[in-house]
Amino acid sequence: MSAPLFLVESLPAGTSFTLDGPEGHHAATVQRLRAGETLILADGRGGTAKAEVSAVGRGTVDLLIGSRTTEPAADPRLVVVQGIAKGDRGELAVQAMTEVGVDEIVPWAASRSVAQWRGDRGIKARDKWASTAREAAKQARRSWLPSVSGDPDCSTKQVAARIADAAAAFVLHEEATERLTSAPLPESGEIILVVGPEGGISDAEVATFQTAGAVPVRLGTAVLRTSTAGVAALSVLSTRLTRW
Repeated sequence: MSAPLFLVESLPAGTSFTLDGPEGHHAATVQRLRAGETLILADGRGGTAKAEVSAVGRGTVDLLIGSRTTEPAADPRLVVVQGIAKGDRGELAVQAMTEVGVDEIVPWAASRSVAQWRGDRGIKARDKWASTAREAAKQARRSWLPSVSGDPDCSTKQVAARIADAAAAFVLHEEATERLTSAPLPESGEIILVVGPEGGISDAEVATFQTAGAVPVRLGTAVLRTSTAGVAALSVLSTRLTRW
């Protein structure tokens, strides 16, 4: 089993470091790491450092820092505009998309989104998505932490503006004739995937996104849920872009 990963604000510059706070508590109390065991520190921006546990305290772990590596940012960059879903379906989507390699997730207030993110509720909901992405990135041993952006939720107009600036954009739609498996992909830049909420994407929204430059695509004959469609699409793109 690979060494567990813990996120820090910045990688230590010296040869020793004390992991404390929530991450130190998790390492010492939850995972019960012991002297001699190894772990990985990551700054969430591509930098990682291997470390060996030298001592364990109450909620802290003393480390001896070993080799450091830096992983460049992915290019093309994969961005999923995720229609806000009710219940825990959105969080399930965020978790799975993070595990398969999404670079950014944009919560989208689609016309058919049952849940509405407004005011403090919206900020808390977006923060929960960000927390879910953080934990999933640690589980997947990712050196890059995907961002969760939004105001806290993006309008259709804002999504269209983002699409217009992207290298490529695709709208997952069950009535599309073009397949994501054969759609042309750029060599660099931002690739946007738009995933609708439970009720799907309205014709007006599809038209708006097409005007901005997006291409409606389908994955196959089955209609996928909002919690799984983005994961499936990212898997296709990761394979085609040789990330996998």
